[in-house]
Amino acid sequence: MSPRRPRSLRDRTILVTRPREQSRELIHELELRGARAIAAPTIELVPLRSAALTRALRDLSAGRYTWLMLTSKQTVDVLASRITAGEVRAKVGAIGEGTAAAFRSWAGREPDVVPTTFTTAALARALPRGKGRVLCARADVAPEGFETALAAKGWSPERVDAYRTRMAKRLPIEAREALADGDVDAITFTSASTVGGFVAAVARVKGHPKVVCIGPVTSREARAHALPVAAVARPHTTAGLVEAVERALR
Repeated sequence: MSPRRPRSLRDRTILVTRPREQSRELIHELELRGARAIAAPTIELVPLRSAALTRALRDLSAGRYTWLMLTSKQTVDVLASRITAGEVRAKVGAIGEGTAAAFRSWAGREPDVVPTTFTTAALARALPRGKGRVLCARADVAPEGFETALAAKGWSPERVDAYRTRMAKRLPIEAREALADGDVDAITFTSASTVGGFVAAVARVKGHPKVVCIGPVTSREARAHALPVAAVARPHTTAGLVEAVERALR
């Protein structure tokens, strides 16, 4: 994390829409700065078991892929539950330090490519031109375009859903009451799907909480739903998101 600014968010209420199992670090850092951080997961990530994924993992273990693309920490968790690290017989591209760290911890080696900008577009640009199969194990709601960019460089990308995104039907009572009472100062979004889940689950928001997004894809989704974005994280990490909240509420 970046150097802490003591109590910079004191008496501020921040809604964290990230999936519950991924929100601990963000909530902790916000609380260190004096904020009241409310866990309000708008989505749940559910690992998938499918024939397509089983075949893909079998081919990965057999060395039939040249590259494996990791676009989230959740993808690493799914792979780790199905195969051993030694079965990843391919070069690895990872988006973001969180994803890279998860792979490093599991596999005991560095990813071969980690772009400095944490987006799928940046990962596609960072990959060299070449030929061979590329496994793209992703979320079921991940946007199109990544595989097309890889194909334009000569690769043969194969997209397989690794986990499903389930939208929340409603938020926890503490979050609902804070929104209804106008007590929320900022809402953090860490993916396009967290935005979609929020819009689907929340009928009314009192006041004008600042919308803070982790990156450009998330911010585009927020604006598409008429949510005015106050700040975007730079870099697109938890640390960057916390700093963006501080900027928005300064």
